[in-house]
Parts: sequence; C-alpha cells; structure tokens
Amino acid sequence: MGKRRTAAALLCALLLTGCAGSGAVEADGTAQITEEVKYVALTFDDGPRRATTTRLLDGLKERGAAATFFLVGEEIAGNEDLIRRMAEEGHQVGNHTWSHMRLENASPETVRQEIQRTDEALDAILGPGSYWLRPPYGLLPAKAETLIPVPMVKWSVDPRDWESRDTKKVTDAILKAVKPNSIILLHDIYPTSVDAALQVVDTLQAQGYWFVTVEELLTINGIKPEKGVMYRSGDLPA
Repeated sequence: MGKRRTAAALLCALLLTGCAGSGAVEADGTAQITEEVKYVALTFDDGPRRATTTRLLDGLKERGAAATFFLVGEEIAGNEDLIRRMAEEGHQVGNHTWSHMRLENASPETVRQEIQRTDEALDAILGPGSYWLRPPYGLLPAKAETLIPVPMVKWSVDPRDWESRDTKKVTDAILKAVKPNSIILLHDIYPTSVDAALQVVDTLQAQGYWFVTVEELLTINGIKPEKGVMYRSGDLPA
C-alpha cells in the first residue's frame, strides 16, 4: 500500500498548490516533483465474483493501485465482504444497475428501480453515499439524464475483454490505446481480464503512470463532477 499512500499524498499536494497540470509540486519546501505525472483509471464492470474479484483486489493491493468497481446488484448478496474491502482499500464503488438490463428502451420507472435497488444494497453495506452510475453498455433512454442523481461514467479505452477472453489480446489493446487520463473498461468476472489488468498496471507503473479512481481522476483535472453527466475520460464528458 506504500505507493497508494504516496499517490494520495501527491493528489493532496496537487490540489493544495493548484498545480495539477504543471508537474512541479513542492513536497517539503525544498524538493520538487519535476517529472510529468500521468494518471489513469481502471474500471471493472459486472462483479463482484468471489474468485476473480478477490484475486484482483489482492493484485491491486500489492501494486498500490486504485480502481473503480461498477457492481451489479444481483451479484452483491454473499459478496458483502468484498465490497467492504473495496472501500477500505481505497477503491471507488459504483452502480451498474440491479440486473444489468439494457436501459435504452426502458421506462423511466424501470430506470429508477434498476438504480435504486443497487443503491439500497450498497447503502446497507457501506452506508449512504454517492454511488456513481455506469449504465450497462453505456446506454440510457433519450433525456434520461434528468433521472440520474449522480455522475455517470463511460470509458475511453475498451479492449473488448468479454469478447476475446485472451489475456495477451486484452493487454495489447489497452497498451496501444491508453494515454494519460484514460478510463479503461474491463470486467472482473473473467480470469483473463484480471491477468491483463495486473499486467497493464505493471507495465504502466514502470512508465510513470499512477492508478487512481475515476472520482480522483476528474478531481486531478479540475473537473467538478455533475449529476446526470456522463464522463468518458479525465479530460472530457462523453
């Protein structure tokens, strides 16, 4: 967890000095960070799943990397300890609807229920909070943004890990497309995706990247998240 704590301290320093984009932050009055600091957000959909999510959390903890987990409500029961662990270890916990149904043709009431049921399940485990939403497939009905009481998250890097289920293909696709402020989409229900995620962390950390939550990524870039707005990277809304 050392690197994770250092990342949090660096974030605080950036925010306090107003130098989030400058790459020069006073650390102790004498030393400065002069290298460009690059941030990226790993996000995981469709979990939690006992075996794969546990292994992923172990790997992220070992590497001091943070992630954001968008959870399916139907998968929560029996995995409450994993969700508490996510929050305790500095990850962001979000809402991926109750049943992972496609919402683009759903009624307003169905959209509300799909979100509310998962929020209530998360509230029971973690306490009341703002559980950001990732709609399944990134889709909502037209003008449904007014129904959403929290920020929403899409992605800028999609290696289609669900399709190939091939660790090398997924890893290569991410490393080819990633850049500072990317939001990467993965699914922690596939062993190959967990393997790929940890390989990506190792490779990008060696290149100077820091892995932060989506909320942290937006904050670092001076973005104040707004309810009903979809964000696809640390630079721009969708």
